[in-house]
Amino acid sequence: MVRIKERYLLVKILYPNELGSRPDLPDVVVINQPTTDQLNPSALLRGIRAEVTNLFGDYGSGAVEGGSLGVKYFSHATSTFILRISRSAYRLVWAALTFMNSIPIKNGKPCIFRVVHVSGTMRKAEEEAVRRARNLIFAAQNDGKEKTDGSLSNIFGKPERPRRSQRDAVMTDLPDIVDVDSDLEMGEISDG
Repeated sequence: MVRIKERYLLVKILYPNELGSRPDLPDVVVINQPTTDQLNPSALLRGIRAEVTNLFGDYGSGAVEGGSLGVKYFSHATSTFILRISRSAYRLVWAALTFMNSIPIKNGKPCIFRVVHVSGTMRKAEEEAVRRARNLIFAAQNDGKEKTDGSLSNIFGKPERPRRSQRDAVMTDLPDIVDVDSDLEMGEISDG
């Protein structure tokens, strides 16, 4: 018996249009705000299926039908959900999520659906969701203590400075090396 292979996509809903609207809150909290309670898993699936059909037509519609697409976890508080999709069609769903630009409800807010992790098991996707939620809490605490100049650096972190050894690379010429086993000599040797 053959096991059906699936992929689990961990997706984060971000609200970048809200940046700067709440100066009293850290930017990390504003862009990662909770999703409205009107959005439920069935509305989310309808929106994803509509976008897949819009992008890929009948081929895409057929690829995600048949029970292969499902929401396994959805959190309004963290704006995170986990999708289960067949391994052959997960790239189609990923592309459709990339092109979605608002919450799939009536008068939905503009947003970005960002696939942050792809996994072969539900357990690894859940572990990644917990790890990211924990990191988000720490980032919000640190962002509240200190604000940097750019709002995007608050969200994505400060760029790392290259180490000194990477910045001061020195190019040197190698001494002339004589190749003992040249092609000519190798051609003259026979196996006997």
